[in-house]
Amino acid sequence: MAFERVCALSDVPENGSLRVELADIDVAVVRFEGQVYALEDRCSHADVPLTDGDVETVDGAPTIECFLHGSCFDLRTGEPTNLPATEPVDVYPVRVEGEDVLVDTEASAVSDDVLPHAAGE
Repeated sequence: MAFERVCALSDVPENGSLRVELADIDVAVVRFEGQVYALEDRCSHADVPLTDGDVETVDGAPTIECFLHGSCFDLRTGEPTNLPATEPVDVYPVRVEGEDVLVDTEASAVSDDVLPHAAGE
């Protein structure tokens, strides 16, 4: 795993998101109900930034909504929870070390069975 620091925890609003532009990909770092998640900041349906949408619970799942057409994506898996999106977005392992948020964009949080990290751990 190749974790890299992407931002400070205090840069990410609680129950909100922050767009981080890395060399190869744009990442949405999301804080929601005490957890920190990282996913590709691109709706798989409309190719617009997910960080422009709301972070909320939909049918018991923590999600981020695409502002353009309303598709929501599960923050844990990247799977869309409603139409029009049908393809998932990539999710990445996250570590919070002190005030630093570290993300590994070379690995998948789903396939590596890496869970989101509680803020402040």
